[in-house]
Amino acid sequence: MKQLDSKILREIGTLSRSIHSICDIKFKELKLQKGQFIYLTRICENPGINFIDLTILLKIDKTSTTKAIQKLETQGYIERKKDLNDKRVIRLYPTEKGLESYDDIINEENKNIAICYKDFSEDEKNIVTELIMKMSNNIESEWKSSKLILGGNEDD
Repeated sequence: MKQLDSKILREIGTLSRSIHSICDIKFKELKLQKGQFIYLTRICENPGINFIDLTILLKIDKTSTTKAIQKLETQGYIERKKDLNDKRVIRLYPTEKGLESYDDIINEENKNIAICYKDFSEDEKNIVTELIMKMSNNIESEWKSSKLILGGNEDD
């Protein structure tokens, strides 16, 4: 039977699912549904981001992005505005409610980061961050080409 060359992706997946599960429970009090905090944080950090760029930034399919954006807008966390130069482009902005919630989300994310980095030296924290970012950059072109194969376009 074939064996995995490394368990790194399984460990990263477990880490990600654990953190998302914790956050989903914590953010229910903000009336955020599963995974919506990811979209809200990126919109707060990139006010005026368009739908396509948000989808690419998060590496999530268009359908999921559309559903999340609609719910966040309905709940009053974000608003859509037409681009002043190109009326076909919709820009996404956090509302006051979104910005207030962002602070709570970042506090929770920082708490989770501190837990993950427990007993790490500063050098270890820097090395882990650098290596994970390198892995992410390495897989980016594969993600883009898989989107093309599945019928997306380069803007996906």
